[in-house]
Amino acid sequence: MQTEWIDTFLDLIESRSFNRTADRMGITQSTVSARVKALEDAVGARLFHRSRAGTEPTTEALRLAPHARILRQEWTLARRSVEKRGAVALTLRISIQNDLAHAQLGPLVGDLRKLLPQTAFYIEPDYSTQMCTDLTTGAQDFGVMFSPKAQAGLYFESVGVIPYRLISTHAQRLEEVEAERYVMAHFSPAFETAHRAALPDLSAAPVSAGQSSAVESLLREMGGSGYVMEPRAKTMVETGVFRWVTDAPILEQPVYAAMHERNRTQRAFRQMVQLVRKRLSA
Repeated sequence: MQTEWIDTFLDLIESRSFNRTADRMGITQSTVSARVKALEDAVGARLFHRSRAGTEPTTEALRLAPHARILRQEWTLARRSVEKRGAVALTLRISIQNDLAHAQLGPLVGDLRKLLPQTAFYIEPDYSTQMCTDLTTGAQDFGVMFSPKAQAGLYFESVGVIPYRLISTHAQRLEEVEAERYVMAHFSPAFETAHRAALPDLSAAPVSAGQSSAVESLLREMGGSGYVMEPRAKTMVETGVFRWVTDAPILEQPVYAAMHERNRTQRAFRQMVQLVRKRLSA
């Protein structure tokens, strides 16, 4: 059985479209059909029904899907197990939310190297959705993220919160914040929900950004008001250009550690969870 068959099958389970899967995988629709047919021959069952309404997996396909995910992850782990590592005993691939990388990446890696001195680390800043996908496939081992996405085999644990503060070049109170000069932050669905509940009149701002560093850059260039991660906000206020919006609520972004279920009880992973929790509370 070829791994391409499994990858195509799992993408088709999600996309429910031969055309969409072909586009996402960068292959032709006929190749998608050929791979599905080969997998159907191998397992001895029809896996999809195609009609004008779309593509629907059969009962057999839904039963096969969890096993296919395990096969894909095992193959990824098997390939990684034979990679050249030099003198180190283990390589761990760790992803961290983009918005946390600026402040936390250096200290976190330093802590990890002290904790696991015989381990090599591959670190990649990313977004939560991609991190969850990579953890599911085995491409990543451990993630620190804002938005857990429930997927078969993944385990999430709360490790802390990140406070965001509202700062401005012109306003010291909420009533002075100008909506047309407001930069709306879209750090995560949870943050957006909290923002809309607390500040509904500012949630439809004409400019928005998905990272604290991007909000900071926009405010430095254009002026105005926006939420920035608290340590960076403090630094910006200390320049004298920005000021605290004193009556604005502090909005907190939950942070989660993520890993595959198989790793949740392993000592090294438990130590990493505790390390991240300690680092975020420092």
